[in-house]
Amino acid sequence: MTQRTPLFDRQVAAGARIVDFGGWTMPLHYGSQLDEHHVVRQAAGIFDVSHMTVIDVDGADAETYLQTLLANDVARLKSPGRGLYSCMLSHSGGIVDDLIAYRRDSGEFRIVVNAATRESDLAWMDSVAGDCAVTLTERPGSIMLAVQGPEACERAAPLLPDSLRAAALGLTPFGCVEGEGWFIARTGYTGEDGWEIIVGAEAGLVLWDAAVAAGIRPCGLGARDTLRLEAGLCLYGQDMDQGTSPLVSNLAWTVAWDPDKRNFVGRQALEDERKQTDAHKLVGLILDDRGIMRPGQRVITAAGAGVVTSGGFSPTLRRSIALARIPGMAAESCQVEIRAARRVAKIVRPPFVRYGKILVDLPGGHLEI
Repeated sequence: MTQRTPLFDRQVAAGARIVDFGGWTMPLHYGSQLDEHHVVRQAAGIFDVSHMTVIDVDGADAETYLQTLLANDVARLKSPGRGLYSCMLSHSGGIVDDLIAYRRDSGEFRIVVNAATRESDLAWMDSVAGDCAVTLTERPGSIMLAVQGPEACERAAPLLPDSLRAAALGLTPFGCVEGEGWFIARTGYTGEDGWEIIVGAEAGLVLWDAAVAAGIRPCGLGARDTLRLEAGLCLYGQDMDQGTSPLVSNLAWTVAWDPDKRNFVGRQALEDERKQTDAHKLVGLILDDRGIMRPGQRVITAAGAGVVTSGGFSPTLRRSIALARIPGMAAESCQVEIRAARRVAKIVRPPFVRYGKILVDLPGGHLEI
């Protein structure tokens, strides 16, 4: 049985094309995925991400517990109101899920994990907790909105409570502020500036209506995916999963190796993996030919074969781009098998686009797909 967010009726009324996504009925787009993509790159869009799972972590051992659970180190969050991105790993070093963890004013931590992995995440977190003095409290029923784009904060600021507005505008990336039942973080999944806001259902409905009235365009999952791909952001279940580690998912930067004595789950497996000389890596690809790269397509390099993990058409670059896992020694160029034909692609380091700027050199000129 699929679930609906509190905004479902508004999405239908706005003409959204509704699809199933990880057991949730969610908007794919509101008429034009392409227009929604461009409005986030150029102005401001709003996404309903209320399907995400919010879990509060409290108790005398909360910090110690999270230092064991996560590959990144929450002790780096020296003061309340800060967050960090991390993976939680299996004992074999595979990625159970990726998430954001925040240190709150109350002394608690708040983590936000993916919707499709909710049950397995909660079960894993509970098993790692063991005898720790820690309490895990899921916070269902709230509305979570992502307001994203270069004009997002400016347009959304008047809609925030007076007591939080100045603090929210002053947040730096991964900073957060809360009060009056609102939780506002300067985070997102689009490669643009903006806020992710968690608030009660009633206030969330009012916020959605006010945001739309203020010219912030509703956007669906389709644009969210092309935006995150351009930003080089991994998607769980495609670019990473329990069969891959952060080291082969372009996420080694999220692993806090110091202090040496912090024995987080999966550490030994990652230590062993670091010693390997034939490791793969996750890279970006830009197609220098007609066609569209899609997940599962074979990638041929001089160092061996790899696979496309995420791919599609980039509205900003106006050509096909992809993330691909290939041999670590591969460089410069490769071929991608698209419908039995081998198409030339350039190997680049993601992101492709961030804060509205193209960050990669494009091979050739404009291509009509």
